[in-house]
Amino acid sequence: MRAVLCKAYGPPDSLVLADVAPPRPAANEVLIDVHAAGVNFPDVLIVAGKYQYKPAFPFSPGAEVAGRVLAVGDKVTLFKPGERVIGLCGHGGFAEQVTVPEHKVLAMPDGMDFAVGSAIALTYGTTAHAFLQRARLRPGEWLLVHGASGGVGLSAVEMGKTLGARVIGTGGDDGKLAIALEHGADHVINYNQGPFREQVKALTGGNGADVIYDAVGGEAFDQSLRCINWDGRLLVIGFASGRIPQAPANLMLLKSCSVVGVFWGAWSEREPAANRENFRLVFEWWRQGKLRPRVSQVFELADTAKAIQALVDRKVVGKAIVRVKA
Repeated sequence: MRAVLCKAYGPPDSLVLADVAPPRPAANEVLIDVHAAGVNFPDVLIVAGKYQYKPAFPFSPGAEVAGRVLAVGDKVTLFKPGERVIGLCGHGGFAEQVTVPEHKVLAMPDGMDFAVGSAIALTYGTTAHAFLQRARLRPGEWLLVHGASGGVGLSAVEMGKTLGARVIGTGGDDGKLAIALEHGADHVINYNQGPFREQVKALTGGNGADVIYDAVGGEAFDQSLRCINWDGRLLVIGFASGRIPQAPANLMLLKSCSVVGVFWGAWSEREPAANRENFRLVFEWWRQGKLRPRVSQVFELADTAKAIQALVDRKVVGKAIVRVKA
């Protein structure tokens, strides 16, 4: 079978397409015939050797896939060959086949195509955990979403509105911010036009945001601690800016606020039943039309490096996917 391989850490264009032996499922694994795979920021990091998890060389990046079950291990009880599924593989997804532990496989809802199936799991799974378990977002609260036109950003805008929040989105491009408005943001702020913290305070009646969803880090995090409400929750999602910030403890004391880490992957390993319940809600909201994963670019398997580079270059609105099978 064909797979995109990382043989040494480097930029996306160091990846190679190669023929490799197809995988065989272990007793608790599901073998998936991959139709599409989502492209995510962790793919950038894992190829560069900057991710917290480092697979042995050679490995294929690609953390989420959608496809059909080809075979199952002896101990698998929830799935059978032919079923349409979503697989949370962590890595190995940019390939024609991949094995995934049973507890990381989700049945794909009827009516969902493979493109959406490959684009929904990581972003909406992360956001559901962030809002439901970590922030406990409440109706009527002000939600500030950084990087509001990206994959996790748009998922946060949509899910925030679904949960009844008032949503402010930030970004650096007016055209991309218009997409955030289309997906439900009440207000948007272009941070390239000056510091956003005073605008956030003005929009919230001087109080600041109750919950801040930060996948950017750097300066966005620094300003966020200066426009957060009393008892606010600043959700640490990631560091797309490239700088991991530090939180001055005096600001947390003065605002009685919390800086809350969101490591959805590790939590889902520890709480698989709760994770499945989160996805039950996500899929139900998708059926109701409240969540609309946006796939803005589709790449072929041979062009996986270009797909990851497009993410690095901030050319992706919503999600890019790699099409493995038509």
